[in-house]
Amino acid sequence: MKKYILSGKVVGIALGLMTVLASCDKTIDEPQRSAYAPASVDEKAGTWKTYILTSSSEIAVADPKAVSSPEYIAELASLKQKSASLTKEQQEAVAYWGSGAVYRWNEIARELSARYNIPPAYNAEGKYPVPDAANPLADPKFPFANPPYASRALAYLSVAQYDALVAAWNYKYKFNRAAPSKTDATITVSLPVSTIPTYPSEDAVVAAASVTILKAMFPGEVPFLEAKMKEHRESRLWAGMNVESDLVAGVDLGNAVAAKVMSRAKTDGMAAANNQALTAGMIEGAKARGLREAWVSQETPLRPPMLPNYGAVLTWNFDKATVVALRAVPPPALDSPDFKKDLEELQNIQKNQTREQARIANYWSDGAGSYTPPGHWHRTAANVSYEAKHSEVRMARTLALLGTAEMDAAIVCWDTKFYYYYPRPQQFKVKTSVGLPNFPSYTSGHSTFSAAAATVLGYIFPDQAETFNKQAQEASTSRIYGLIHYRFDCTEGLKAGTEVGKYAIARGKADGSGL
Repeated sequence: MKKYILSGKVVGIALGLMTVLASCDKTIDEPQRSAYAPASVDEKAGTWKTYILTSSSEIAVADPKAVSSPEYIAELASLKQKSASLTKEQQEAVAYWGSGAVYRWNEIARELSARYNIPPAYNAEGKYPVPDAANPLADPKFPFANPPYASRALAYLSVAQYDALVAAWNYKYKFNRAAPSKTDATITVSLPVSTIPTYPSEDAVVAAASVTILKAMFPGEVPFLEAKMKEHRESRLWAGMNVESDLVAGVDLGNAVAAKVMSRAKTDGMAAANNQALTAGMIEGAKARGLREAWVSQETPLRPPMLPNYGAVLTWNFDKATVVALRAVPPPALDSPDFKKDLEELQNIQKNQTREQARIANYWSDGAGSYTPPGHWHRTAANVSYEAKHSEVRMARTLALLGTAEMDAAIVCWDTKFYYYYPRPQQFKVKTSVGLPNFPSYTSGHSTFSAAAATVLGYIFPDQAETFNKQAQEASTSRIYGLIHYRFDCTEGLKAGTEVGKYAIARGKADGSGL
């Protein structure tokens, strides 16, 4: 138990946290987290630039009742009753959600990505069935949350959270309704109370926006998501933090913002990302540009390539012409000295791999059953933002800048992969122990994702930029140690990811947040 001294009262809350989901056999222990008052309330966040909304006032929120009104006084009485005496389970829910709405819903999204990151197995006919969004719990389950899919899910989640919170901050400081315990000091509170106005509730806004996005991305998890939202909502009453009207206004606003975000998702080109009919033309084009031997699946039976048209999906921070401009330079010809040198490096590692190289390869593998490289970096960002005691809207901004950069990185990388259709080392008798990606080699996705992430996070947290860059370099090199990529795959992937990250930084510098 930990005690907070709030409003003249000492209130005990349980700190035991529950694991949200199991991610197959690759469990990652999340650190225990307790609630905090933000280092800054970011009272001007209602003026920050949004991604989808035209302005923070685009969606109307009704004026709240006055704190002296009979309706509000009745809400206070109900809140006092609900927060007065909590069960152990209620205390645990308060502690869990009290560590942050954005933090927890991002965690849930990552764990869902891990749960669904399972490639379909082949059937009796020797074919790989495609997951069906209309029947998501059938075998194979929908979605197959591979790295591009995970990057997209996390990007839309983070954008919805951010836009909804910017709108919420606009109305919070317009209406300026103080926390219930500041109006009635006899209300028991179980979490730190800041000066941030409570109408509409930031927790309700985030929960509603998150659930709308995650239901669309993981349609088989609707009952689970609705249960988590109900628990999150009720935890704010149990904690004495919000009255009912705070929550209702937050849910309505979050739903409305997420609906607009999903309108973009429905038309971003993802529906055509797995168009296998395009691959023949892609191979023909690569060979016309001088490729001697195209990438082919190394599985038996041959598995269709993963999302060959993902490079055509709509980007966030730049246009389609920029995707082409960011496409890596042509890889070495297969009979060139540069190719032979990098292939020989892999052959030598295969014969003499050190324990440290194996450790690095496995740590960064982020393969099936994990929440993939984008999820890995989202976890890093959420933890660093938490440690900086960011407000909800500030943490959402961090994750939105990262999330859009990671999705853009996936688009740029997949465009490059299927433009060059370059064969993987496994076509030249190099074996790997960290999984066999089912798409062309050049450039490295890990490298592109990681450089984009390190670039963005280094901008937001400049005192840790060197650490992020070292992590990105290690993630990139891990693919060489894992015998998945040639060194030139990784070098060019790092270059592209860095450029992708710079576009997100340019947006961040212009969003009015003061950073």
